[in-house]
Amino acid sequence: MKRYEKLFINGQWVAAEGTGWTTLINPATEAPVAEVINASQADVDKAVKAARAAFSSWSQTSSAERAEYIRKLQKALEARKEELAIAISQTMGCPIKWARIIQVNCVAAFAKFADRAAEMDVEKQVNNSLVVREPVGVCAFITPWNYPLYQLIGKVAPALAAGCTMVLKPASITPLQDLIFAECVEEIGLPAGVFNLLTGKGGELGDALVTHPEVDMVSFTGSTGTGARIQRLAADSIKRVCLELGGKSPLIITEDAPLAEAVRSGVRDVMINSGQTCICQTRMLVPRSRYEEAVVLAKQYAEEMPVGAIDDENTDIGPLSSLAQRETVLKYIRAGLEEGAKLVTGGVERPEGFDKGAYVRPTIFRDVHNKMTIAQEEIFGPVIAMIPYDTIEEAIEIANDSKYGLSSGVWAANKEEGLKIARRIRAGQCYVNGGDFNYDAPLGGYKQSGNGREWGDFGIHEFYEIKSIQL
Repeated sequence: MKRYEKLFINGQWVAAEGTGWTTLINPATEAPVAEVINASQADVDKAVKAARAAFSSWSQTSSAERAEYIRKLQKALEARKEELAIAISQTMGCPIKWARIIQVNCVAAFAKFADRAAEMDVEKQVNNSLVVREPVGVCAFITPWNYPLYQLIGKVAPALAAGCTMVLKPASITPLQDLIFAECVEEIGLPAGVFNLLTGKGGELGDALVTHPEVDMVSFTGSTGTGARIQRLAADSIKRVCLELGGKSPLIITEDAPLAEAVRSGVRDVMINSGQTCICQTRMLVPRSRYEEAVVLAKQYAEEMPVGAIDDENTDIGPLSSLAQRETVLKYIRAGLEEGAKLVTGGVERPEGFDKGAYVRPTIFRDVHNKMTIAQEEIFGPVIAMIPYDTIEEAIEIANDSKYGLSSGVWAANKEEGLKIARRIRAGQCYVNGGDFNYDAPLGGYKQSGNGREWGDFGIHEFYEIKSIQL
């Protein structure tokens, strides 16, 4: 078992001042994968000061120079995509075939921010004033375990393009891809202090980063509860805070939609990555006239997706990220049963043939109403709540009856009808008739799903200040 004994600070791998280790566990086998050193608050201070020292020069580099570093870094990551996929699969449980597709394909999108670096050159003359853009400063990034590389790139790439420096703290259970990323940073010769990496426990390190006086901005992806805490901690020093938080996204299927295609798409959307996708559409809203048919289809499609070993190319559904997450999901399944929802498939028993690992059976509930716990709270597991409705107005009302507003979906007879409904859903994204995920589109939420946007042209906006110069 490999031990990662050092942190990446100021362009070098350095010994940590912290003590103790985090053991990384393969959630499919419950076997240890590696040990990673726990950084301390002293290490946080060292990393932030390195980022601050580097900011004065990095912020003054040309957009062309920053773009070239981004392109070099993207090429270095491309060369290690298989290694990245294996690292993610072994620590968070994503089946290897899906790790290659949904976890590491974001590497290609990294290079798109090379061209976006020129956004910082945009100036506007307003009467006697020149309006310019300047990088926000030192950024603290705290990333989650469910899409660890995707979230890293979604924060680091626009920050580099804008001329910011940064300290990254990945989720304690999935840091291996971040360590590979730091090795790529070292390989391409990114100036010292621009990118710094700390590993260890989130509570202690996260609080230290968020409250550090030399940090100008915090970007966090994770639970709404933790996001609210981060916002409170950052308030004392008036830091900019960008939050991508929880979701309980609806999928509205209209009466004249292609039902089989819509239900199949909805089931796969949730079950891929074992439901651990913040934007997956876990509330399936179906017209009452087609509800029974939809329930039969949902059961069929869920049971067609094989649960298996993460290194099996035929596996569609792997384990959850940890045994603790498994217990959380089972708690919600029990809550659904206690509140009167009926199982279509799945449940609290282990999948057949799996007596260990963080596996949960793909689970679908019927006869769910929107006030049930399983319809209101983010479960973050392979669980779908099927909710009937009578009119499209009622469906939209149900869709919006949530404290969250991260994503949503609509399946309608055609794009035009779907678009009309999509515009009425209070969420940061909407997928119409199975539209593909787009790295050039902004991602972010309404309501308690967060603030700010990542990815696309909007992604860089979070990382610059606007200055007016009166001439």
